[in-house]
Amino acid sequence: MSVLQSTPVANTQPALRWLYVERRFAALQKDLALQQDEIDDGVTKLHGVVKSLNRHFFEESTLDHSFLVGSWRKNTAIRPPSDIDVFFLPSLDVFHQFNTRVGNKQSQLLQHVRDALNVTYPQTRIRGDGQVVVVGFNSIDIEVIPAFPSQGGGYLTCDTNGGGRWKRVEPDAEISELDRVDASFNGNVRKLTRILKQWKHYCNVPIKSFHIEQLVSEALAKLDYGWRDEFWFDWLVRDVFAHMYGRAGGGFFMAGSTYEWIAMSDRWQSKALSAYERASNACDYERQNMNVSAGDEWQKIFGKTIPDMVI
Repeated sequence: MSVLQSTPVANTQPALRWLYVERRFAALQKDLALQQDEIDDGVTKLHGVVKSLNRHFFEESTLDHSFLVGSWRKNTAIRPPSDIDVFFLPSLDVFHQFNTRVGNKQSQLLQHVRDALNVTYPQTRIRGDGQVVVVGFNSIDIEVIPAFPSQGGGYLTCDTNGGGRWKRVEPDAEISELDRVDASFNGNVRKLTRILKQWKHYCNVPIKSFHIEQLVSEALAKLDYGWRDEFWFDWLVRDVFAHMYGRAGGGFFMAGSTYEWIAMSDRWQSKALSAYERASNACDYERQNMNVSAGDEWQKIFGKTIPDMVI
């Protein structure tokens, strides 16, 4: 045996770190994904509502004159699903009929839609809520947004606040912008939005879901590793919380040509700070491969949906 063969070789490689991050966040995302029975239930109730409206406004039991918006269209919904948003488009004659009325025309239109749905669902809790009509089923809400095509593009929807007004929105522009940004960061905008929506749900955070979507997009744009895979998600989650904390009380412009300024409150700032501090602790534990300690910190943010121990 030669000297070379018999001489032990020192291991100069550093100890492997971050053994559990990728598997932990893959498991979290799997648990957040809608299950087939939840999808089937939501679609069944959505179709029933749309058919009811078509019978009233067009005397036909079809799924026409409607399209999805919100998290189900954006693919940012998490389980258990809470609501499905749908635009319903009555004829322009309906718009002119209500637009000539006095008083809060938008509130009157929402009431009309509510009354139409009560014919099909007399035992279901149905209410107008500012800009939508909410059909409150036991398992999920269907939120109906009456809308009319606008000459300037987009759609006119109801806003009953302050005496009522027609509000122009551009859901297609919002989807296009989300698709663009999400693609540029390897799908991480949608992934992290879903993850932070679990924080919103578990910690009862008073922040709107589309504000989370905006803040995630902003945070990833500031990071050199915003496009990285789940191996980096401990840092990405931590740094998104840091960005959110600094943006509390600010605002942003909606995508599209409306240039609508969306003001964000600061009521969730303290919870963003708490989540950042816990995520920082979890990152330290992940770096040291302290599996359960890291998991315990993550569960303070996301609940038991994220595993405390991965193997």
